[in-house]
Amino acid sequence: MQFILASNNEKKLKELRAILIEMGHEVRSQREAGLEFVAEETGRTFSENARIKARAVVEATGLAAIADDSGIVVEALGGAPGVDSAVYGGDLCETDGDRVRFLLANMEQEDDRRAAFVSVIVCMLPDGTLIEAEGRLEGELLREPRGAGGFGYDPIFFVPEVGFSFAEMDQSVKNRLSHRGRALEKFREMWEKTYADK
Repeated sequence: MQFILASNNEKKLKELRAILIEMGHEVRSQREAGLEFVAEETGRTFSENARIKARAVVEATGLAAIADDSGIVVEALGGAPGVDSAVYGGDLCETDGDRVRFLLANMEQEDDRRAAFVSVIVCMLPDGTLIEAEGRLEGELLREPRGAGGFGYDPIFFVPEVGFSFAEMDQSVKNRLSHRGRALEKFREMWEKTYADK
């Protein structure tokens, strides 16, 4: 099956493509499909935003779309940044590094470092069929970045079960453990059970 990924984020595309290719699917970015727009993410949940993005691509192309909305939720901050992870800090933060520093500053006095990465994958087919899967990975926030890989909050997200931050992990290990990998695995199971013939 060929999907259009409702994103032009090259790092996200690389991660999603690697996992979906293993499942036997082909994935193109919006840009590769000739789409330059960015859907306005007005939802207040990961699910709502993923659906908005997938629907926009299906309506523009008539092709199957896959959208991911994801972020980090921090227990001590009441679930923030959550759906605002990519714009956390507003105008004060222009880069991933800025957002990491902003989050660490907000957590400086907090001993409760529990956090989770959450991903919701939505697949929408031209006939209206919708498949939605959520993946979650529990972890802890470090007090300073570790590792040079990954993107976003990866350098400060520590996974106790393996003893590394996301930014220190080999990409294949990260893909297996990650919230996005878990969401895609659930998606694969749902696809194979219900929509393999589409």
